[in-house]
Amino acid sequence: MTVIRCGEDSIVADMGIRLDRVLIHEDTDISKLSHEELAQRGIIPALNGDYGKVRAIVLTHGHLDHIGAVPLLAGKFPEAPIIGTPYTIELVRRELRGRAQNPLYVLEAGEVLQLMPDLSIEFVRITHSIPDTVFLVVHTREGSVAYLNDFKLDDNPVIGTKPDYRRIRELGKEGLKALIIETTRVSNDGRTPSEQVARTLLEDTLLKSSGEKGLIVTTFSSHIARLKSVVDIATKLDREPVLLGRSMEKYVGIAERKGIVDLPENTHIYGSKNAIKKVLRRVAKEKHRYLLIVTGHQGEPDALLTRIANQKMEYRIEEGDEVLFSADIIPNPINVAQRYAVETKLKLQGARLFKGLHVSGHASKEDHYDLLKMLQPEKVIPTHGSLEMQASYAELAESLGYSINREVFLLRNGQRVSV
Repeated sequence: MTVIRCGEDSIVADMGIRLDRVLIHEDTDISKLSHEELAQRGIIPALNGDYGKVRAIVLTHGHLDHIGAVPLLAGKFPEAPIIGTPYTIELVRRELRGRAQNPLYVLEAGEVLQLMPDLSIEFVRITHSIPDTVFLVVHTREGSVAYLNDFKLDDNPVIGTKPDYRRIRELGKEGLKALIIETTRVSNDGRTPSEQVARTLLEDTLLKSSGEKGLIVTTFSSHIARLKSVVDIATKLDREPVLLGRSMEKYVGIAERKGIVDLPENTHIYGSKNAIKKVLRRVAKEKHRYLLIVTGHQGEPDALLTRIANQKMEYRIEEGDEVLFSADIIPNPINVAQRYAVETKLKLQGARLFKGLHVSGHASKEDHYDLLKMLQPEKVIPTHGSLEMQASYAELAESLGYSINREVFLLRNGQRVSV
């Protein structure tokens, strides 16, 4: 959560949960933990500062580390509308369940909303690994601030359109007071490949699969473009795609209702435990007819792939069955250990594993370089990454003439900078 303040007026940009503080993933329900416990563990923002008059809670996309705390914290600012793109607002609406009464407001990419005479917000189209992602520009009487957590520069997305480069360059010419920007992959050389590359990797692997063996793909439930690719390839294989998991049902169901994705009629989606058990009994008898798409790419203990690996489901791995990981390991020791355990169990049961069928949703070093050149902000605040990642961004900014503590500021959680 970031607060952008001008005088007494503030905009809250995103309101998420720290996914790395506990074993939280897309299928996790944090409603069982108390508000106090979540704040104490650092899973949600503590809200112990003076934020002025919050005029809006603005959400840039629908990932849990950006919207997951809205049901718990939005009520602290009851008069502030929650603003987001259509897909993001539908995800929030589903999660609120009456826990906060803030009005919901849909803003499309390319639109500007005037909140007060000298305060407005603008959504600029950008690409990421979930539909309807935008970056936020806050226009104030003192100048404009751009907030980009998270993004990539994908000129060939599987779903949606490429970033709005025309508007990005215009913002640079108009002048930006500050840029608040993610740093997740800034240490990676080159540019992040397009989502079309992941589609090709999946197609090259899946089209060579055995026609008689079981076929399982695991990826992010919120990665609608990736899921669309897998479903399309299943049709080429003459297999029925079966998406399993509570989060699959949520993210894909909303994407279908909003017209973001159109899946073939033979696509099946099941979210409840009983429905999943029932369909797995049927699939296990005729594995060659189906392609399973499941949660569990990080080896999460309660995810479906882990339960299959632990032989706790009706579907059992047999010699020659294929499991494809279309997601990289999120790098922390727990994830690495859990993923290793799942892979080992699957291989011991005879599975063939295929990994690396993935491209990131985050910008790499040269993408950041290009964007910084286009936006030309006066000040830069690297965020949304470890201190090492932020420092790497500072080095990149230095190569373009910025100086640490004069134009580039490295902040820790809870700190603020006055421009």
